[in-house]
Amino acid sequence: MIWRTKRDLPGICRELVSASEKQEWAAVARLSGLAVNRARAADGIECSAAVEVLGEALGRVRLASGRDLAMLAGQLIEVGASPGDALGALSVRIAEGLELATRFPALWGEAELPDPNEEDQAGQVMERLVDDQPVVEAWFTVGEWVQGLLLPMQRKDVRLALPFRERLGAALAATPEQIDRAYWLHGLLQVVDDEPLLVLDRLGERGYEVTISGIGDNFQLHTLLAAALIGDPAAGLIPGERPAPTWIAAATTGEMQPAGGISGQFNLVDATGEWIWNEGRPADIPFAEGRRVVVLDPPPYPRSWNAGRAYPLMEPALTVDRILSPDEAAHHLARVAPDQRAR
Repeated sequence: MIWRTKRDLPGICRELVSASEKQEWAAVARLSGLAVNRARAADGIECSAAVEVLGEALGRVRLASGRDLAMLAGQLIEVGASPGDALGALSVRIAEGLELATRFPALWGEAELPDPNEEDQAGQVMERLVDDQPVVEAWFTVGEWVQGLLLPMQRKDVRLALPFRERLGAALAATPEQIDRAYWLHGLLQVVDDEPLLVLDRLGERGYEVTISGIGDNFQLHTLLAAALIGDPAAGLIPGERPAPTWIAAATTGEMQPAGGISGQFNLVDATGEWIWNEGRPADIPFAEGRRVVVLDPPPYPRSWNAGRAYPLMEPALTVDRILSPDEAAHHLARVAPDQRAR
């Protein structure tokens, strides 16, 4: 593709790469703003070509030089650009940066660590750890690289295509809590997509085969199960009061924090009888005979929470694939343990 003007998005990104490598920060700020403005008018082909330019640079630039490139690449992928090689570059460079940053607390040697979000502290820290410059640089800059994956990883196709997942996941799991964005990216790596669930209504002796994607935590799962399964018993659904429309919107694509909060309709229990805590994730639910099992019990006490979902741009899906026959439901219910906390 030959672009007509230097001020198309790939051209701006080439200038941005050059300025970043030279650490000309005033030019970086100006060109980043130009790129964001141009992206609003650019089509998918132009945005994808720009991501290709950025991807070539992300694999070679220093962490301190590349953070604006990483964040811009993430923004462009999130709005629909093809990730191309940039996705692999982001994944591996973030893993490298986190591995370096994880060494920082031991090198610093004090209980109180410098805030990695306060870059004005970096100069003094560099003077003290003069022989460990790459570690210091990672401590103060890798969080912005992480931001570059936070947006695109809310797209299902990006999650499914992510390379170097195992290495990145291990690095995120070991990252100090001070690099707070790492927690949210680690959560996105644990999102399950096209995941079958067996859902059993213990009290009503009903069962359902369900498929989920893009659900960030069990608060969200709780609301979406209630929205899908509470309804007319004559249709095989669970009697009760469905979640309010604002709660369902909060758990999908609407306002995340509805007035008055959100209330739970069930107690979620796994096949071993242990509670499935709302603070956890669907990936934490154990398998039983090849698939994750969720048992719905009446709530032992009122539960409520403020936010319907953890990731504002991630579109969830919960599909009821099949309502089990009474004999099938009874078969599966006989194989799950009772609520261990109800004894």
